[in-house]
Amino acid sequence: MASFLSSNASVPLDDPSPPFTDASTMEVPAMDPALKSIQPGGGVVMSIELAWGKLRRAWLNSVRPKYVSKMRDRRQGHRGDLPFEPVDSRDMKYYRNQDSYWWADADDPFLWRESLPFVRVGLAELIVMCTASVLLALIAGWFWWPLALPFVLIAGLVAWFFRNPRRQVPGSVGTVVAPADGKLVEIVEFDDPVIGSAIRFGIFLSIFNVHANRIAMPGRVVRVRYRPGKFMNALRSESSKENENMDVELECPEIGGRIVRIRQITGQFARRIVCWARVGDVLQRGEMFGMIKLGSRTELVIPHDEALEIVAQVGEKVCAGSTVFARYQQG
Repeated sequence: MASFLSSNASVPLDDPSPPFTDASTMEVPAMDPALKSIQPGGGVVMSIELAWGKLRRAWLNSVRPKYVSKMRDRRQGHRGDLPFEPVDSRDMKYYRNQDSYWWADADDPFLWRESLPFVRVGLAELIVMCTASVLLALIAGWFWWPLALPFVLIAGLVAWFFRNPRRQVPGSVGTVVAPADGKLVEIVEFDDPVIGSAIRFGIFLSIFNVHANRIAMPGRVVRVRYRPGKFMNALRSESSKENENMDVELECPEIGGRIVRIRQITGQFARRIVCWARVGDVLQRGEMFGMIKLGSRTELVIPHDEALEIVAQVGEKVCAGSTVFARYQQG
């Protein structure tokens, strides 16, 4: 396996001192109390969408009371810490990781949005940015048509960025798949404070890559942690410690219940981590659990033992959910 490892393989980059602790037990809470939404960094578009949701709820309550009553009867769960009374599943978009209301698939009239060729959590950015670009193109084109071309190009790039292509996910037991699209920039062996002897895969995502994140191995989410931070260039290895990041840890039955960690890391221009995984969720290999908006970095940490066979190589272009990183030999 040594031939696969990058030159800084002996440098442990994970921080053994997590920032959020319970003073009474000195243990890390399973679900980070700092997470109040699936996009903890906020953002202009998120604020616009939440304001639009407030107006939509007011309109539905006054104009369509029967629809509101029907959706209220079909919802499940409880309000919890939700800052408003939701009408339908659209209101839960940014709060999917909270212990609150939810609707079964059969009762969700907006489930069809999941089948669109774009990542659902990026639809608001897609609409806002493309609309603005098209309007600017029309204004510029009114003066001289070549001036419209840059704005048309920007609209195309935004649509390309939020695309959500279908992926063929390997089904073999013990298979570890890439959690993100991009370029595999490092494979590092180190001692992880939780996992022990481990292998870390680092993936750099440019603005041209698909930015949806997917589960590397099936398992149950046992811990989610968010840490604010800097916005260094995601190509720098120290960005995994210094930049804003989100950790999702899964207990994976295919490797005897050991822990696998996926870390979403912001980049120099990517400042919006999205993650709707919550403790207790059971996620399948290749299932989408979040995204990072614009260029960024994603890391995967898996246990290292004699049963592990690494098949990926540094410098390889990888696709989330379909590119095989490694295999744990069964038996």
